[in-house]
Amino acid sequence: MFLQSAARYLTGLTLLGITFMPRVSAATEKSASLKMVDSGSFGVFNGAHRIATETFSIKQGAQGSTIESEFKSEQGEQTADQSSELQLTPSVELRRYEWKELTPEKINAVVEPNDTFLIEHVFSGPSEKPQNQNFLLPSSTSILDDYFFIQREVLAWKYLATACKQQSAGLGCPPNQKVQLGTLNPHARSSMLVTIEFTGKDKVMVRGTERELSRFVLKSETGDWAFWLDENLKLVRLLGDNGVEVVRD
Repeated sequence: MFLQSAARYLTGLTLLGITFMPRVSAATEKSASLKMVDSGSFGVFNGAHRIATETFSIKQGAQGSTIESEFKSEQGEQTADQSSELQLTPSVELRRYEWKELTPEKINAVVEPNDTFLIEHVFSGPSEKPQNQNFLLPSSTSILDDYFFIQREVLAWKYLATACKQQSAGLGCPPNQKVQLGTLNPHARSSMLVTIEFTGKDKVMVRGTERELSRFVLKSETGDWAFWLDENLKLVRLLGDNGVEVVRD
């Protein structure tokens, strides 16, 4: 059942009017906060060449969710090493987001809710004062940052919660139903609306094996992505209109 699968990944979210997380004791909450719901790595490819690896984990419990990611790329003398941590409340609203760049530069930024808007603090050095930027966005805004592809999985789950219904046959997403979601890109310090739609089932070759996956399309002003989820609602593959391909290891 779709809702049974979705409940495993959207702990505490009211999905289609049904709340899945009951109230628990403080001790149980502490234990539940350690539950791992997804982990692994993505290979990032440009043609046949692997250009980067993203290692990620998603942990959830009664206190909310934490999505951690590390992105590493080595191409000749050019290297990139970045990490991020996204903290969400049980209702899937932003609690805190931080990304760090170790190479080629040392920069980090933090995004937090502040009353009716979001504020980003950008630190360019340990002795430098942060540059602050306000965004007139609610805490329900999704983080969709550069380099961290696991955030597309979280965004896909928001789409599923919004557009899909429980059916006896499984995933009940009407084909071609579009949903707009507000996003913030902290790297670019910009916000935008993106559109996601479910386009049906696809037979896709993934690492030499043919699999039947659910295909979605994400459209935005910065480019379009097709992405595929498996029967457990986990992100398996992304393909950008710029030719970049991301595949789960």
